[in-house]
Amino acid sequence: MNAETPHLRLLLTTLASEEESKKLVRQLLEEQLIACGTLIPKAQSLYWWQGKIEEAAEVMVMMKTDEMTSLRCMERLAELHPYEVPEIILLDPERVSAPYAAWIKETLRKTE
Repeated sequence: MNAETPHLRLLLTTLASEEESKKLVRQLLEEQLIACGTLIPKAQSLYWWQGKIEEAAEVMVMMKTDEMTSLRCMERLAELHPYEVPEIILLDPERVSAPYAAWIKETLRKTE
């Protein structure tokens, strides 16, 4: 990544259905907090919850944003998320292709 590309962030979460996932991603797009959201259906999650192991079919959601917007986006995601304890993970990609980084930068700049 060169100095002109933004510091991109990848935000991950899971939801119970594609309908919930689409609704959440559209809301964050409309609020101009993300440039893109990718839904990966049929994820199978196994996890500890209230003292026992649970299993659930979920949708993994990957959202692309930038460093300046990422904390606001995390806060809003926590407000909108239907889970009691939502999975909200922010990743800092080591490298991003220049054309994709430019698209994210241009998209988020248009929304400021």
